[in-house]
Amino acid sequence: MSKPKAQLPKEKQTALGLYATSKEAYAKWQADPGKVKIIDVRTPEEFLFVGHPTMAWKVPVAVQTWKWDAGKKEFPMQPLPDFAARVKEIAGPKDTLMVLCRSGGRSAIAVNMLAQAGFKNAWNVVDGFEGDRVDDAESVFFGTPMRNGWKNSGCPWTYDLTPEQMALPANVAAAPGARG
Repeated sequence: MSKPKAQLPKEKQTALGLYATSKEAYAKWQADPGKVKIIDVRTPEEFLFVGHPTMAWKVPVAVQTWKWDAGKKEFPMQPLPDFAARVKEIAGPKDTLMVLCRSGGRSAIAVNMLAQAGFKNAWNVVDGFEGDRVDDAESVFFGTPMRNGWKNSGCPWTYDLTPEQMALPANVAAAPGARG
């Protein structure tokens, strides 16, 4: 569907080699919403404060740590070991999974975890929810993830939470109606 593996940054590549843009993922879901699932693997804070695709299952693949990594100048993410088990609660091995995060890196990690768990049709949505960073140094948006992505491509999204479409890890307090 989208760019061949060789054109993708290494951090967006997956073992399954299935890639789509947000627009392509949305079109695939529209064509068969019973078999295609949009899986948002960002943190609960991200889908709460940044928004999420309206039809997406929210299944975090990692949580934010609070230990500063001075070398990387960030609070690193910690993968959640029960991620694939939570996806198995909502999707079968024959379903098509369109997996997205902020910009395609964590979703690649998630796709690889799903491949190890036996899923064969998990696609990395390579531009994610917010998109790639603007690389035009003259732009006031330089360095901001606004170049493409679900939110910037006209795909449907919302800030409204849908607890019935959340598969949260056991260590995250679940909202009423949420799975977890």
